Amino acid sequence: MEGFLFEPDYPPDPDHLWRWNMLLFVDETYRTWLPIIIKMEGSLQVLMRQEDYPLESPLSPTEMTPSLLPVLYQLYPERRYRGSDSSLWRIVYHIEYNKVEDMLLEQLPAPE
Repeated sequence: MEGFLFEPDYPPDPDHLWRWNMLLFVDETYRTWLPIIIKMEGSLQVLMRQEDYPLESPLSPTEMTPSLLPVLYQLYPERRYRGSDSSLWRIVYHIEYNKVEDMLLEQLPAPE
């Protein structure tokens, strides 16, 4: 039996991801991203899945409850994001398959 062949696309990484409300992030082209937080022993990961959701009015940062995720991610060199809270996140992978984009981010340890 032959194995299932799956060949993903590798789309460009968003330049910015802004928290729009408590459930969604939005990139610079107003595509919506649903964050799925994954807590692992000693590390924090977030799977960002690009799905189209209707955008209502955004919440201001003061209206949002505290979260493990920053309000803003900005793309930095070496496929990393810097969070608005100065955290660093590396892009583990960013693929598109069947018109669905998934991007896995892993928080890097804070420098001592």
